[in-house]
Amino acid sequence: MGKQEQKHWWLNLLPAVAAWSVLLLFFMLPCLTVLRAQPVVHPELGAQTAAPDSAITLQLVHKMQQFNRKETSTLDKDIHSPKSVNIHPDGTKFYVNSLEGGTTVVYEMGTWRKLKTIRHQIRKSHQSLWAPPSDLFPFTHYSSDTLDLDVFMGKPVESAFSHDGRYLWVPYYRRTFDINAQDPSALAVIDTRTDSIVRLMETGPLPKMVACSHNGNRVAITHWGDNTVAVIDASSDNPRDWHYEKLYIIDYQLKLDYSLTESVNRDVNSGYCLRGTVFTPDDRYLLVGCMGGDGGIAVVDMQQQKYLGRVTGMRSNTRHLLIKNGWLYLSVNAAGVIQRIELQKFLDAIPQMKNHRVRLEGWEECPVLPGARTISISPSGNFLFAACNSGSRLCVVDTRSMQMIASAEVDSYPVGLDISADGTMVIVTSQGRNDKGGNAVDIFRVDYQQPEQAIPDQEKRGTLETAPSTGPTSGSWGVPSGWLWGTLTAMVLLATGVVVVLHRRKNKVGVWTV
Repeated sequence: MGKQEQKHWWLNLLPAVAAWSVLLLFFMLPCLTVLRAQPVVHPELGAQTAAPDSAITLQLVHKMQQFNRKETSTLDKDIHSPKSVNIHPDGTKFYVNSLEGGTTVVYEMGTWRKLKTIRHQIRKSHQSLWAPPSDLFPFTHYSSDTLDLDVFMGKPVESAFSHDGRYLWVPYYRRTFDINAQDPSALAVIDTRTDSIVRLMETGPLPKMVACSHNGNRVAITHWGDNTVAVIDASSDNPRDWHYEKLYIIDYQLKLDYSLTESVNRDVNSGYCLRGTVFTPDDRYLLVGCMGGDGGIAVVDMQQQKYLGRVTGMRSNTRHLLIKNGWLYLSVNAAGVIQRIELQKFLDAIPQMKNHRVRLEGWEECPVLPGARTISISPSGNFLFAACNSGSRLCVVDTRSMQMIASAEVDSYPVGLDISADGTMVIVTSQGRNDKGGNAVDIFRVDYQQPEQAIPDQEKRGTLETAPSTGPTSGSWGVPSGWLWGTLTAMVLLATGVVVVLHRRKNKVGVWTV
């Protein structure tokens, strides 16, 4: 080879690189469709979806919406950025939290009739409902000298029942004057007999999740805003006796000092972004999912009243947690995956923590669709439902095989869901994203080929009977099989092209060259 030819040897690579780039692009196109914006969808009433073996069938039987004011039969102006839904344990009604609307809307099950709109406009007239200050949540940016701190609109996020459904706990994303959610927020407690607010309590910054212990004695408030979890003693039947027990710091507490006039995105860069929260069946441990940072599940020992550390090993970006029939389930938002592990294995890993960390292997998983948010499970534990935000679908996983067996189209973009105690109704809230989609609540009737029979509620008795493992599942990268195999094929072809080109270079100059 001449010096000139040797100097420009890389030109010989261009045809091969171009050819393999085209092939790679061709096979990667299905993967790229995940990243581009999905079109807004609005399914028609009556739309039906069934698993291939008809093990389960879903039908959209009703909706409430505010995206089309001409559809008067489903129009409800109180549905404004619906974040979550909770069906009352007795099955007679359900509650929808409209975040931006500042309301909790109550509906009758079956008739879908609106029973009441609870407005979270907190005024001086509510002063008698406030619990005494706990001194856990000091104001550092706003002062009572210049502002009435107890006058604001609360933005309801999630909610949970306590005292056998008597009370509904509703945390507020922030007080409306606090544009960057860096000072104390608050929560409201609704008496479900009258559907009115009977207690107000302060919280830390940006609370999102709330969970009640199985014995009803404790309520945990998870603060997305600063890596803390607060626990309330709610053992009394009298709301005026409830008080904060302790504030737990997950590794470190964020120091918040944002602008008071210009808003920033507090849904990101909030430390561990604490989210999914659940008590173990015996109420010994409180588990909190970490969507941010390096992920994991934070563990608080409620008996010792001590934060122990984080269990890792699952995928990062954990969004929601639930426990059923001896399994710990979680949703992984970004990857669109449902993971699970035997609860006893998880508990056995806790004493092995060193420096507040332990890695736990052996997670099973099932790909659903990107943006897996809230999950819920049928009475038997055989079917898990996931609200998949990016895909605008309600996905159904058969937990006996850990395979997705069905998905129903929902109004874009879903975030919250709940299932009735008998498993026959699933309600999904579509909040919307970037001013698109959302402002809808979809109600599905669920029919099962085999009658749903709840396994005896061992969770409440604190005993664990672990279901047999199904072993590792396919598609463990969290993407549908077509995308997975397309990517693998492209990688193999690209690698083959590189080898061929390198081999050609070796034949010409006698050495490997890149």
